[in-house]
Amino acid sequence: MPDSVGQALDDADDLAEDLDDDLADDLDEDEEADEVEEAVDPDFAVFAYREEGRWSASALPPSAAHSLESLRHALRQQPGEGFTLALVGALEEYVLIVRSGGGEVRLLLNDVAAATEWPLALDVLDHLGLPEPEEEDLEHVQPVGDLSLLSDLGVDAMELGLLCENLDLYADEVAASVAARLGFGEEFEAAVDVALG
Repeated sequence: MPDSVGQALDDADDLAEDLDDDLADDLDEDEEADEVEEAVDPDFAVFAYREEGRWSASALPPSAAHSLESLRHALRQQPGEGFTLALVGALEEYVLIVRSGGGEVRLLLNDVAAATEWPLALDVLDHLGLPEPEEEDLEHVQPVGDLSLLSDLGVDAMELGLLCENLDLYADEVAASVAARLGFGEEFEAAVDVALG
């Protein structure tokens, strides 16, 4: 066999091996991306609104809270007297409170550290124009956003700040406490049960 033909066959074998390696790498990356995709959605997303002075609360589908943009879009579709609230979070990790109405959105994330692992929390920092947390920011619980977003509903900034910083409460317990203080605690718990299946 001429050397040129043998070399061509060797080159073809090398190319085939490279393609196989690249395909394997792509498959691994796709699997990793799928795993991340499955992990990024919060455990619960509950919206609440008032009609004729009474609260109603229901679970949103997980895809509605995949990003801050999708969450805001979902809230704009809900009824309510001037505003809609959302309590979103991962059971032991973080809770996000969103108040949407009058063409504006007000946000409170209970701990800035959540932005290091959860894309929705990072969206909040981007919306607020805040940088990603540094290592020293992770040493203590640090709420970010508008602590007064529920003041006119009976939960003032100091009380909300204390709830966020209470290390004895998991994030879902913070959300449940907020809902109870606002007057839809039972509805919130029922909606979370639906969300968690």
